[in-house]
Amino acid sequence: MSDQALMSGPLVDLRQQRAVVATADDPLLLRAGGRLDHVEVAFETYGELNPTRDNVVFVCHALTGDAHAAGLAADTGKRGWWDNLIGPGKAVDTDRFFVISPNLLGGCSGTTGPLSVDPATGEPYYLDFPMLHMSDMVEVHRRLMDHLGLDKVYAGVGGSLGGMQVLQWVLDEPDRIERAVLVAASSRISTENIAFSSVAREAILNDPDFHDGRYAEHGVVPWRGQKVARMMAHITYVSPQSLDRKFGHERTSSGLDWRLGPDFEVEHYLQHQGETFLDRFDALSYLYLTRLLDYFDPFSEPASAAALAATSTRFQVTSFDSDWRFDTRQSLRIVDELTRHGVEVDFAELASPYGHDSFLLAPDGYHERIAAFLA
Repeated sequence: MSDQALMSGPLVDLRQQRAVVATADDPLLLRAGGRLDHVEVAFETYGELNPTRDNVVFVCHALTGDAHAAGLAADTGKRGWWDNLIGPGKAVDTDRFFVISPNLLGGCSGTTGPLSVDPATGEPYYLDFPMLHMSDMVEVHRRLMDHLGLDKVYAGVGGSLGGMQVLQWVLDEPDRIERAVLVAASSRISTENIAFSSVAREAILNDPDFHDGRYAEHGVVPWRGQKVARMMAHITYVSPQSLDRKFGHERTSSGLDWRLGPDFEVEHYLQHQGETFLDRFDALSYLYLTRLLDYFDPFSEPASAAALAATSTRFQVTSFDSDWRFDTRQSLRIVDELTRHGVEVDFAELASPYGHDSFLLAPDGYHERIAAFLA
């Protein structure tokens, strides 16, 4: 890998990079028994690698994220989803760190996923794409590091599903990551979470345009089910107080102009969230990634105790008091398990009015907390 791939300038006009990390000669063997003979990863980098190559910060994204975590994209001018956290002088300071941000396995933004072409058939995988385990995602991250010629990770940073990837990475490779930052994450999601995701998947699977997952062949998308899935999920990402503060009981009509269709401002907001989601995410990726979350339970695996006993990784775990999707109890479960095995953990529950989406925003003390841990 050339040194050009290991640096980037100011966080403007950023371009996506690609790497092939699995081939037929070196396939990705999956935890559930499947294999992928071709895996391509989309990723971005920010900052510069220092001479000792020990300033790497690896960012793992959440469920519907992508590789564009910071700065301005060259093709769209869009700001990265964590641009408030990553950049010159920010909590993840690109004047100090070399930041790597990939799109995860199973995604739909450049990394191999259900709509990618299966080399064995020459057609997209669709529902023949194999089921994924969190370790499969981590193995792709590890291969990307190897592809870039990098050994140590100074810090792995992730919110929500991103934090779960960082946790799994430490369990799979206890000696590679020096510091692990887990924000609004879980080691075993609640039964309520599984229920919400089940309803979302049901909406997609029963959409008349789903066509057994081969909707692309018909030139359609299962937009009805996908829109409903996103509208429902978005309610769980925010807090009751944030919805009330932003919308209250405000309506777009007045008086006795009552209707069955959207009328309240919050309804129109959810309509917008559902519709914009159709333009940026694929329904099959949504099915596979939400199911992966349901099965995630790393501390129940026999090898986890030995991994924790062997690791010197320092953890920072952060939750938010208004997050009811991945509430503080789920963070405390991680803290208790790490502490029980002698792992160093810095934990805090922060006050925030924004619910689960707090990890994408900047409630008081949040960014300062990460900056101090990375200092």
